[in-house]
Amino acid sequence: MIIFAFAENAIQLVPDGTLLIHLLLVVVMVFVLNRTLFRPINKVLAERDAQTSGRLGQAKKLKTDLETSLSKYERALREARTSAYQLIERERIEALKLREQRVMQMREEVRALVAQQKSEIERQADEARRALTQESAQSAIRIGSQILHRPL
Repeated sequence: MIIFAFAENAIQLVPDGTLLIHLLLVVVMVFVLNRTLFRPINKVLAERDAQTSGRLGQAKKLKTDLETSLSKYERALREARTSAYQLIERERIEALKLREQRVMQMREEVRALVAQQKSEIERQADEARRALTQESAQSAIRIGSQILHRPL
């Protein structure tokens, strides 16, 4: 049978002992490659993956922490703006009320002053009328005396 294995154009239908040797060589090669090449490479790749995943995990955690902090900051900023706008609005309303009170007070003072001035003007007008009436009566007497050349 071994002679047929070395024949050039012969087709071998029955497996011989070389098949077992080939299988044994493949098993030994897998064992040796696994010990010398695949395990160290797999170990290095696993470490890289752990470092990469670990750093990626840290980055994701930092990103979520940052997003949380940013949302808290934005919420606090919105609340601060809202309270500031409310405070400004309250101050504006108080200022308008104070202004309105001052305007009303000034109007009352102006009304009182105008009334006082009107009464003073009326008093002076009455006084002037009396003085004019008295003067006109005296002027009439004097004119009558001059025209009549005698005292009236």
